[in-house]
Amino acid sequence: MTAPIAIIMGSQSDWETMRHAAETLAALGVACETRIVSAHRTPDRLYAFAKGAKAAGHKVIIAGAGGAAHLPGMTAALTELPVFGVPVESKALSGVDSLYSIVQMPAGIPVGTLAIGKPGAINAALLAASVLALNDPALSSRLAAWRKQQTDAVKDHPEGAA
Repeated sequence: MTAPIAIIMGSQSDWETMRHAAETLAALGVACETRIVSAHRTPDRLYAFAKGAKAAGHKVIIAGAGGAAHLPGMTAALTELPVFGVPVESKALSGVDSLYSIVQMPAGIPVGTLAIGKPGAINAALLAASVLALNDPALSSRLAAWRKQQTDAVKDHPEGAA
């Protein structure tokens, strides 16, 4: 069976950011498939992936992209599945260019846009898992436990303070 979540990225260099989405999903026990699908360098691959994602069994797509960051929007234009876009930090403009490209989609082509970089990748995974958890009580429990663990890790006082 195909993994319910697909993580796609425009290039190998995007993996440094997008691996955090895969690691978060693994921690939650959610299967994902990862692949490089460039909107600019492999448009036929993008088209085939996005058009076939639902039939392949994917439920949610997380798309990470830097620079011009067309991958999330083009993917959303080609599928009915929810697409969450993660702006990958670029060297030229620190990911702001990617953020603007992903967040400025025209009405009718929704892309849920997350924060730039690692926080966005982690939150995209949590958001995708939350969508799946609507119909999966076991996953819902694992998400609740993950959030509780995060809350419990916050200290009451700074270390070394009296």
